[in-house]
Amino acid sequence: MADTGLIFVATKNAGKMRELRALFAHSPFRLETYDGYADVVEGDESYVANAALKAWALHRTLQSDGRSAHVLGDDSGLEVAALGGRPGVLSARYGGSDATWARRRALLRAELAASGSADRAARFVCALYFIPLQGTPCAVERNVAGMISESDRGLAGFSYDAAFWYPPAGKTFAELTQEEKNRVSHRGLAVGALLTAIRADAENERRAGN
Repeated sequence: MADTGLIFVATKNAGKMRELRALFAHSPFRLETYDGYADVVEGDESYVANAALKAWALHRTLQSDGRSAHVLGDDSGLEVAALGGRPGVLSARYGGSDATWARRRALLRAELAASGSADRAARFVCALYFIPLQGTPCAVERNVAGMISESDRGLAGFSYDAAFWYPPAGKTFAELTQEEKNRVSHRGLAVGALLTAIRADAENERRAGN
């Protein structure tokens, strides 16, 4: 029997999974990773396309294993205005697949300095792709604006958080508590939009059944 409250997430990123679990904590769903999921080769043009690629890959794996559950794919990235929006969808591959996040942040600042631009504007983007047990898949994308900090600040978060200065808080994402970050982050906004869409679909189905 299918578990209608279970969502398997197509990720091996512990930091991302931690955030998603917190963001879904007050929803009807519980989130789990799936050991059989293997990372896919992502594209370089679209967050939504990459999120869908991950979700469908996990969906096929679950089907092959005789499992039934909702599936969620997530793709996110950092876009820097002075770098023409890079690293963007290549954020997790910036500096090479073996680079540490500290190395990627240092490389980003070095490239920004070499650009000669004084513009430090940046934004985080998150796309979610949801495959329900029944019904039509849903995709959402949200972003949050900020700036690249002069140096790493804060120990919380992951990826580029220590380099992402969020002006309304006067802190980097890595200096915010998880609760503070989740209220304003790209991933938090995307999850909110997705849950709203899921509730709307459920209500439409309920009305259609009356």
